[in-house]
Amino acid sequence: MQTTRRTFLGLAATAAALTLIPVDTAVAQSTASGAGAATVSGAFRPLAAAPGRRLTNLAHLRFLLADVPVVASATHTTYAIETRPVVRAPWTYADADGAGGFRRIGGGSRDAATGYWSQGAYNADDIARAAVVFLRDWQATGDEQSRDDARDVLRSLAFLQTTSGRNAGRVVLWQQEDGALNPSAIPVELPDPSDSGESYWLARTVWAFGEGYAAFRTTDADFAAFLLARLHLCLDALERESLGRAGQWVRSDGRELPAWLITGGADATAEAILGLTAAAAAGDSRSRRALETYGEGVAAMATDPSAGWPFGAVLPWTGSLGFWHAWGGAAPEALARAGAALGRRDWIAASVADAGRFTPQVLASGGPHNAWTPLPGEAQIAYGTHGRVAGAVQAAAVAGEGLRVLAGLAAGWFFGANTAGVPVYDPATGVTFDGVETDGRVNRNSGAESTIHGLLTMQLLDANPDIAAIATSITGLRSFSGLRSIDAEGARLSPGCTVVRPDGGAWTGEGNLSGGAYVHVPAGESVEFDVTEPGGILHGLVWRQAAEAGEAVWEIFAGSRLLWSARTEAGGTGDRGLTEADGMLVPQLLGGDLPDGTLTVRCTSTGDLRLDALVVQPRVATAVYATTTGSAVLYANGTASDVRVAPLAPGSGRAYEADGSQRGHAAASGQVRVRGGGFTITRG
Repeated sequence: MQTTRRTFLGLAATAAALTLIPVDTAVAQSTASGAGAATVSGAFRPLAAAPGRRLTNLAHLRFLLADVPVVASATHTTYAIETRPVVRAPWTYADADGAGGFRRIGGGSRDAATGYWSQGAYNADDIARAAVVFLRDWQATGDEQSRDDARDVLRSLAFLQTTSGRNAGRVVLWQQEDGALNPSAIPVELPDPSDSGESYWLARTVWAFGEGYAAFRTTDADFAAFLLARLHLCLDALERESLGRAGQWVRSDGRELPAWLITGGADATAEAILGLTAAAAAGDSRSRRALETYGEGVAAMATDPSAGWPFGAVLPWTGSLGFWHAWGGAAPEALARAGAALGRRDWIAASVADAGRFTPQVLASGGPHNAWTPLPGEAQIAYGTHGRVAGAVQAAAVAGEGLRVLAGLAAGWFFGANTAGVPVYDPATGVTFDGVETDGRVNRNSGAESTIHGLLTMQLLDANPDIAAIATSITGLRSFSGLRSIDAEGARLSPGCTVVRPDGGAWTGEGNLSGGAYVHVPAGESVEFDVTEPGGILHGLVWRQAAEAGEAVWEIFAGSRLLWSARTEAGGTGDRGLTEADGMLVPQLLGGDLPDGTLTVRCTSTGDLRLDALVVQPRVATAVYATTTGSAVLYANGTASDVRVAPLAPGSGRAYEADGSQRGHAAASGQVRVRGGGFTITRG
């Protein structure tokens, strides 16, 4: 179960370049206890799968499953409830018990008298995604148990869908152990009640019902017809909200963005697209029409990699132009799948840009940090890693094979390429740990969301042995060199400058201030930074104001010699529109091609400047992986020109364009060739 967006946005991301600290420390255990907590034994064994052996292991996901009694009502029922009034659902959390096993835990606090959780034992988000795992396993292996698990979990999800009244088609999020629904959880989650508006869990219900209909259509026509009817009920609800706004636009800090995204996000909408693509391919014309509409909306959130930040990523949320999070990671996968199904090359191009330009920057910044706000920070989780892998795999299906190699590096996170330097998935048990903190601490719990997205990744690896071979050969992350932030408050300030630490903390309403502070630079005052990265690309991070506020004049000096200059706006974002705060915090591309040696970057204000940081992007960002045979190195070129750099480890490989197409061998005259805007991967 993911944190809701409203809760998530209140978290302050670590906005600094990270240092690799190989710490393997268990996090504090949950204090939840009492009836309903179950334990399974079995020590974590970080083993790679043997040749020919599947990485996917459903044992832990099946441990999370519980039989749930259900009783039909005027608004909630499910398939065959008269003859089988029991469904199956995964517990939300599983806390490590300190003895090699896990205790199944619900969400929130538990009332000892009633046995009820303040949220619930099970939730629609995880039920929907667990159904997808079982469906895909059945389709891949023909396993009848996975088929039966998929059916019972889909029946569970259908029971959570409201079938009549003003909320018909929407979905209740939480359910207690005894089957009782909890529409209004504590703490409050929006929408409240949870079936009073469209939601992440409604989008994921579309995903599960769409894939379920496609899978059962030829083997169980009656159940497939039920799933299709429930999918159409979802679309009825969506037509009253986001689908009904098709073609309308909303303003977000001066930019027009699509008003027809589910909950205002490409994140939720992308997961619905996965189900709609499957249902449309199975012949459902209504799903195809919805797919065409939602695909246009998600594609409109794509960015231009040549313009700098966020380097071609598909933005997940209309509420901020300076915020990317890993919970939006399905967008490139969805655009690639939908683009291929509908023949939309523009959608495919957006997917390829995200995979081929943004993913290398993610890997070179230390891995899939859960948020770029706008600088990379927060923990690394299976959800974020799965999104990078799935996006690259699907983009490679319609672009170049280099994206498959990139997918293998990204999937290496599960086997040790993370800030802890330890495996976080065990193919012997199916356990995926809940994440790795920025300082290297491992969260050794293994709840439903982590388990599901770990398994979705393993299913991709099992279907693509060449990618699996790369991922499982990785044992650690030796070093990385990505974005570096130089906070303004630590630079040289002219006498009139003032360091400001907002009372509300680092969060501005749309992003996080690097270091939790900014420098107020009045007209005529300046801030100076020292930069030592040869060839580096500079981005100015200014907390722009809504009103006109003059400019930031950036001058780059080698000694007393001015090399070049640039100007960026200090304000002028205009009407904030639907965003939570005036102004915006988005890195602005200044320029690059810095010469060797120490340079001075001077930022002078012509008005009322709020300067957060200078962000330095290496000309060639890198990540060096430890492997079973030596090292693998990713080189990602942030410029438009071909470059040659000294190798960071022995090895051979290929140079690729950003779309993954091959452009010759990596090595040339003892150096590594990296195509403009592309990447090179060597392995030794």
